[in-house]
Amino acid sequence: MEFKTMQIGEKEAGEIISEIYDNSGYDFFQYSAPSLIRRFQRYIDLKSISSLDELFTLIGSEPEKMNEFIEEITVNVTEMFRDPYFFKIIRQALMTELYDKSPLKIWHAGCSTGEEVYSMAIILKEKNLLKNSIIYATDINQSVLDIAKNGAYSLENINQYEKNYTDSEASENLNAYYEVKNGEVVFNTELREKIIFSTHNLVSDSVFNKFDIIVCRNVLIYFNKELQNTVLQTFYDSLNPDGFLALGSKESLLFSPINQLMDEYNGQFKIWKKKG
Repeated sequence: MEFKTMQIGEKEAGEIISEIYDNSGYDFFQYSAPSLIRRFQRYIDLKSISSLDELFTLIGSEPEKMNEFIEEITVNVTEMFRDPYFFKIIRQALMTELYDKSPLKIWHAGCSTGEEVYSMAIILKEKNLLKNSIIYATDINQSVLDIAKNGAYSLENINQYEKNYTDSEASENLNAYYEVKNGEVVFNTELREKIIFSTHNLVSDSVFNKFDIIVCRNVLIYFNKELQNTVLQTFYDSLNPDGFLALGSKESLLFSPINQLMDEYNGQFKIWKKKG
């Protein structure tokens, strides 16, 4: 008889979400159901799991197994200078709108493994703003934060990173900011020391500082509408007057209560400015 993994529907997904919450405290109740179902199914197929009992026994056996499961179902896709023209707009905004801010505070929410955080630090360095800046980089997933803290990435991606950097109207060569060690690209200590990495749960954690730029790209699409609005309100409350909010290409403020409180700065790259 051919072995078949279990199939996840909304009922099963609800039970898994409850199990995660009861055993780890991570709250996925307001995440988009179709997105979670796809990610649960991928993990179950990968592990050849035939029942919920088998899944719960696996992820409940030791903390590392639960962490592995959380890591699998949280999306961690990023790269240096992803969407180069977005970073071109950020360069312009820093020079025309934020140059005199001191300290300049930036929050990368849902920073994943940190490539875009280092991209921001490089831009600040090139605009002579890094020394007066603080970058907060947060994520729910401690494993990806550990990667980000180290600032070391696979050498195989560097050609794409170089191209993205050049397309963002770079003024230097990207290799000025890293060394190659043991087949990895390791970014300079000067960049890393201006970044504060910390766990932060957008679902349950609240305002912790005031920022001039908040970057949260392609995270909200995994939340339902109610949670999106809650998180967007947190971002609004975390912004200084005239501060900038940057979202992902498929995200919008259109149906959010904060929409009337923000001015569109760049519609194509989903950047808004808080009204002063």
